[in-house]
Amino acid sequence: MALRRTLLSSLAACACALALTPLAQAADYPERPIKLIVPFAPGGTTDMVARLLADRLTTVLGQSVVVENKAGAGGAIGAAAIAKSAPDGYTIGMATVSTHGANPAIHARLPYDPIKDFAPITNVMSVPSVFVVHPSVPAKTMQEFIALARKEPGKYTFASPGTASLGHANIENFMDLAGIKLLHIPYKGAGLAKTDALAGQVNSMTDNLPSTLPSIQAGQLRALAVLANQRSSVLPDVPTYAELGYPEMGDGGWFGLVAPAGTPRAIIDKLNAAAHKVMAMPDYLEKEKSVSGEAMGNTPEEFAKQIQAAIARYTKVAQRAHIRVD
Repeated sequence: MALRRTLLSSLAACACALALTPLAQAADYPERPIKLIVPFAPGGTTDMVARLLADRLTTVLGQSVVVENKAGAGGAIGAAAIAKSAPDGYTIGMATVSTHGANPAIHARLPYDPIKDFAPITNVMSVPSVFVVHPSVPAKTMQEFIALARKEPGKYTFASPGTASLGHANIENFMDLAGIKLLHIPYKGAGLAKTDALAGQVNSMTDNLPSTLPSIQAGQLRALAVLANQRSSVLPDVPTYAELGYPEMGDGGWFGLVAPAGTPRAIIDKLNAAAHKVMAMPDYLEKEKSVSGEAMGNTPEEFAKQIQAAIARYTKVAQRAHIRVD
């Protein structure tokens, strides 16, 4: 009986120790630098948001948050790297409408599952995208552009960062809704697409507003519509797609934090709280406005629902436009 009691006591002690381990980890977390994976190249909007966040998370958490870019395959390489990392809170990453919305809807074989492989932390920022045309296009408004495209189907071209990219999916969705036909010219990245749009080699494109705004302000490109839930303060005269009669286009892009699935909830909550502190900082809010962003901030559960909604929206788009990569 004494031996049995000793064994039972030992087992109970082990069980308690195992149960308390995640709590102990969270209490001490973070004890070393944190890696923040960006699944796109440096200089893009996702990278800009990540670095803005990382600098301030470093102050809040008391440990360096180091950005690491892992670009390729429309964000799939970096997203897979996040998913396959140890679930200990020391590798987190950026999730976007591309990696956790369009990619899962369009690509049959992704090296990650956008739901099962990640633990959502919080959405940190929404950023509008903008539809632009080269000044040589004789349309000052979206209504005029639609009229031109309807009159001559297939004459006008649009550039995208690649076949089955988010930019491709968004314009395919718009063509379907507006009843127009544009000729798709795919590129290997948004930078190359924008270069030819600026040169007038292609007539139109859609891209994140922060990276396109300087060209719009310089008169090199003309903005006809923004994809957002409201007009941008930096382009107050440019209507949203919803105002133009196309609410099915959605409400723009977002950028959030995720961790690998299995990361202890206590660590997720700690990162969520830290991100919310950053989003309340005056200098963060000022910088955010400079890139036409809007602070989001929500719970892990709310962010999970946003991801599911994005997948559902782009699945419908992919089915209507017959966009599928096997």
